[in-house]
Amino acid sequence: MRLLWRPAYVAVGSNLNQPRERVAEGIERLATLPQTRLELRSRNYLTRPMGPQDQPNFVNAAAGLLTRLSARELLDALLDIERTMGRSRQERWGPRILDLDLLWMTGAVIDEPGLTLPHPGVPERNFVLYPLCDIAPTLLIPGHGLVANLKSRVSCDGISILE
Repeated sequence: MRLLWRPAYVAVGSNLNQPRERVAEGIERLATLPQTRLELRSRNYLTRPMGPQDQPNFVNAAAGLLTRLSARELLDALLDIERTMGRSRQERWGPRILDLDLLWMTGAVIDEPGLTLPHPGVPERNFVLYPLCDIAPTLLIPGHGLVANLKSRVSCDGISILE
């Protein structure tokens, strides 16, 4: 059986240990995943943290992939990259070296333990929608609408393009 290449979209963020470099490294590592090609990369955005505000601002970006991996295999690969780069999950919405969130994978509406697609935070998070709109403004997020329309509904407060 021949596996099809499917588009997948990943949010990338960091606010520790030179966040701009960690985001770049995370995206570089996405390009090395088996049966996966990095096709698109957004600009970097500087954003306020979600949750506790007593932490550094984040650098956020988005990546567009083509992959033959299943959604679960891709998620596992993203978690491996996070661990390899030193991510420790201690505080919810706390500071992190790298955060990779699988936002959406074409044809994969999923609600399982540990994996929900589309990612439930997509429609209201400006730090996800601004970068995602750079690379996929006409992407339809099932149950929510087009990325460009979703972006127009969220505040631009606390987000700026990082030159």
